[in-house]
Amino acid sequence: QFQSQLTASLHDAAIELERAAQIREQEAGSGAKVVDAVDELHIPDRTLYLFDAGGIPIKPATADQWVRDAARRAVDSSVVVEEHEIPGSQTLRLRAERFALRSGAVMVAVAVADKVELEDRYAALIATFGAAALVALVLVSGGGWLLVRQSTAPIERSMEQMRRFMADAAHELRTPLTVLRAQAEIALQQSRTAPEYVTSLRAMDAESQRLARIVEDLLTLARADAGERPIDRQRVFLDDIAMDAAEAARAVAGAKHVALSVENFEEAAIEGDPELLRRLVVILLDNAVKFTLAGGEVHISVSRSDTTATLVVSDNGIGIPANQLPHVFERFYRGDPARGRADVGTAGAGLGLSIAHWIAEVHHASVAIASEPGQGTTVTVRIPASA
Repeated sequence: QFQSQLTASLHDAAIELERAAQIREQEAGSGAKVVDAVDELHIPDRTLYLFDAGGIPIKPATADQWVRDAARRAVDSSVVVEEHEIPGSQTLRLRAERFALRSGAVMVAVAVADKVELEDRYAALIATFGAAALVALVLVSGGGWLLVRQSTAPIERSMEQMRRFMADAAHELRTPLTVLRAQAEIALQQSRTAPEYVTSLRAMDAESQRLARIVEDLLTLARADAGERPIDRQRVFLDDIAMDAAEAARAVAGAKHVALSVENFEEAAIEGDPELLRRLVVILLDNAVKFTLAGGEVHISVSRSDTTATLVVSDNGIGIPANQLPHVFERFYRGDPARGRADVGTAGAGLGLSIAHWIAEVHHASVAIASEPGQGTTVTVRIPASA
């Protein structure tokens, strides 16, 4: 991949030189010269040459013999790509491309780069792998020391879950990071108009927001696992929390043309953390809207018995197959990829329901999901009521 990127970079540099030469030819009436095209371009870490059809250097006026030879071969074969080693010094990669001016004159554009750039990337990659291996070794060693007191079966289960979690987390983080890097590289390759830069920046902003959400969810789960997230228990009303969450979700539902209705709201006092409880309701509403097609409906209700406050979120969306229901609370589980068709481009990382399940557990609540493919899904949360 690095080799391909370097070759593509040289090709882009040669193309830019050709364009500059053609533009200077059009401006010849104002006294400009085609050879000035080389002076106009400033491409970092790239050496540019312009040759005539006879392989004679035009700009700069001199060139090494191996560069001249490559330019002469390009006159016959259109494109020449080769490497040249300078003993005890460096290895250079060259790309020569033949092109014609509007006047019919044949010229050759040559771009040269030092392969040390490629070697630097290799070194960075190896350093990254080394650091990752070191971190993994420390984590595994520390985890093994703590888990050695347990029986063999729990140790194996824990290690397997750790490996899967790390692999899934790396996979989810890699996608937005790759998109961010690609957008930045494309924007920096050549000059662009202001609207084009705005488009690139907006794309980068969207990916950075997605990355921030994934990191925030991972941090929440990590703190939950470590018991570091304090629970601010106080007397609150589940109906008020649900109503507030529903109002926040209306904008998302409206954008998808999904109707969000509030039904059967009874006053329901409970003991719990209002911030976490609101997040639980938001997660359930977000999932309901996400997997409901345009024109569908999402309903939310709160009721109370003597001992239990009950929150119900239902939709008439695409539903969940029966074989996937036991796994919906697993981290990074997103089921059949076809479910993403309901909300193309907004698929999450599969952490929302895991967080919702944890919030329910710390509030001694239960979460039940009933679903029928093509008919919709109903999520019922039962929380101990407060006097």
